[in-house]
Amino acid sequence: MIEQLVAQIEARFSEVSGQMSDPAVIGDRDRYAAAGRAFAELEAAAGLAEQWRRAVDDAAGALELLEEDAEDPEPRELLSAARQRIEELEDELRLAMVQRDPSDDRNVILEIQGGAGGDEAGLWAGDLYRMLSRYAEHRGFVIEPLGAGEGKFTFAVKGDGAYSVFKYEGGTHRVQRVPATESAGRIHTSTATVAVLPEAQEVDIDVDPNDLQIDVYRSSGPGGQSVNTTDSAVRITHRPSGLVVSMQDEKSQLQNREKAMRVLRARLYEHALAEQRASQAADRRSQVGSGERAEKIRTYNFGERRVTDHRVKLTAHNLVAVLAGELDAFTAALQADEKRRRLEAQAGV
Repeated sequence: MIEQLVAQIEARFSEVSGQMSDPAVIGDRDRYAAAGRAFAELEAAAGLAEQWRRAVDDAAGALELLEEDAEDPEPRELLSAARQRIEELEDELRLAMVQRDPSDDRNVILEIQGGAGGDEAGLWAGDLYRMLSRYAEHRGFVIEPLGAGEGKFTFAVKGDGAYSVFKYEGGTHRVQRVPATESAGRIHTSTATVAVLPEAQEVDIDVDPNDLQIDVYRSSGPGGQSVNTTDSAVRITHRPSGLVVSMQDEKSQLQNREKAMRVLRARLYEHALAEQRASQAADRRSQVGSGERAEKIRTYNFGERRVTDHRVKLTAHNLVAVLAGELDAFTAALQADEKRRRLEAQAGV
C-alpha cells in the first residue's frame, strides 16, 4: 500500500511540476493558479516520498552487507535505523495525504462578539480583533473590514488558504485579567466568541429574493444617536432560517446591502456544511461549523502571561506575542490534530 501511495505521489507531483513550466498553463491564469495550489499541497508529500525511497535503499544495502558478514554490527545498526525511519515516514506520508477540507482554499469572514463579562467582554472582543488582524497580516492575507460597533467586529480575510488557517479560531475565547476599571485589582473572567465562516459565492448558495426581508434605517453611533441623515443602514432577514444580518458602516445603502449579503451567504454556506459534517461523522463536532462554538477553546491568562488551547492541550507563556498575532504554533498543532482525526476517520477507526 505504501509503495503504491509513494508512486502515486511521485507521478502526480511530476505532472504538476510539468504544468508549472508549461507555457499554455502559464498563459492561463486560472489553470496556473490551480497548478500552483496543487504543487504547494504536494510538495511536502513528494519530499517525504523521496526520503522513503532513500530509507528503503539504505535498508536493502544493509541487508546485503549482513548477508556477506552476519557478525558485523555496523550494517545491523544501519538496518535497524533504516527500518525505524521507514516506519516514521510511512506514518508521515499517510498524514500528508489525508483528504483536505474542501473549504480550505476559500476566503473567510470572521465575526467577533463580546460575550460574558459586560463592558470588559466588549474590550476583549476588540483585543481579539486586533490579534487576528495582525495574524492575517503576518500570514500575508488581505483584511477587509465589514462592520464594527457595540463590541462586535466583522471582517473578511482574503487569500489562498485563509479558511485553512482561521477555521481553528472559531469558538469561545476566555480572558482572565484585571480590568482597567477595577480599582481593587481583582481578576475578572470575560469571554468573546469568534465565528469563522468560509466565504460563499452566489453559485454556492442560491438565495431566493422572496425569502428575504430587507429593512433600511438610519445608522446609529454610541448612545443611539443618528450618525447619518439618510436611511443607509440595512438589515436583511432570511425568513426560512431566521438569520439576521445588519450593516451600517458604509454611507451607501447599496454598499451596506452588498456587505450584508456576503455575510448572509457565508452563514448559510457554513450552516449547510455543518449539516453535512454532522451526517458524515459525529466525532467532527470539535470543528468550526459544528454547532459547538459555545465551548471554551482557549484561555488567555494575563497574570501568568499564559495562553492555553484546550483542544490540543497546548500552553505557551508568550501572551504578549500571541496578542500581537504570533499564532503559528497553535495553528500548526491544530492542523496536525485535524489531520490525525481525518486519518482515523478514513481508516474507519
